[in-house]
Amino acid sequence: MFHCPFCKKIAHVRTSRYLSENVKQRYHQCTNIECSATFRTIESVDGVIRAAPEKPDPAPVTPPPPRKVQGCYSSPFRH
Repeated sequence: MFHCPFCKKIAHVRTSRYLSENVKQRYHQCTNIECSATFRTIESVDGVIRAAPEKPDPAPVTPPPPRKVQGCYSSPFRH
């Protein structure tokens, strides 16, 4: 949301596109029906306050140990 530079009412974003990885161009339209101005703005990253933490390497997946007891339950349907 941005304020209209002419009447100072709220303007909504109609569309946007990235000009580069860190720069976005947005097209706005004023919600004041008597003004209805359209204008564009540029949004960019100008500094980082706190970077995202690095993801730790995933722990290696070890397969479960082989079962030591197998077949101790017999099926009642086995003949």
